[in-house]
Amino acid sequence: MINIDKKPNLSIIVAVAENLAIGKNNDLLWHLSSDLKRFKKLTMGHPVVMGRRTWESLPKRPLPGRRNIVFTQNTDFKADGAEVVHSVNSLFEVLKDYDDEVFVMGGASIYQLLLPFTNRLYVTRVYREFDGDVFFPVIDMSEFNLVSLSDPMFDEESGLDYAYEEYDRKFRI
Repeated sequence: MINIDKKPNLSIIVAVAENLAIGKNNDLLWHLSSDLKRFKKLTMGHPVVMGRRTWESLPKRPLPGRRNIVFTQNTDFKADGAEVVHSVNSLFEVLKDYDDEVFVMGGASIYQLLLPFTNRLYVTRVYREFDGDVFFPVIDMSEFNLVSLSDPMFDEESGLDYAYEEYDRKFRI
């Protein structure tokens, strides 16, 4: 049983293609430098929660200026510079005294697991389908309100159109 009395203020941050693809071969599907800068700006100084494969895919570990938390079922897994948790309760326990925003940064199984406890979504919507092997879960968007939508942008380096969307859960958990 999950103890939601100690639930932190979780926000999901994700860049997602039109077909919900978020990765392939343990890597990102595109490179949008403005989105990476936005990710850094939003998450700096906050805890970031990620799965083991996301941790292993990071070019530089741990992410500097953030409390890195790796969620894995592998009880033997060690991550230099990060805390390792093995359950939702253990995640909530290590964050019980943290009152500010906590960012969930993937991968797919971590998004799926923590979505029911998430109050905010930061979505970078990439207006193209990709051949991915990891996908963002389908969300019942009737549970969320769109609170911010950027104008569509074009990235010359990648040739991709994208926009930023922010959603708040209608009834905070």
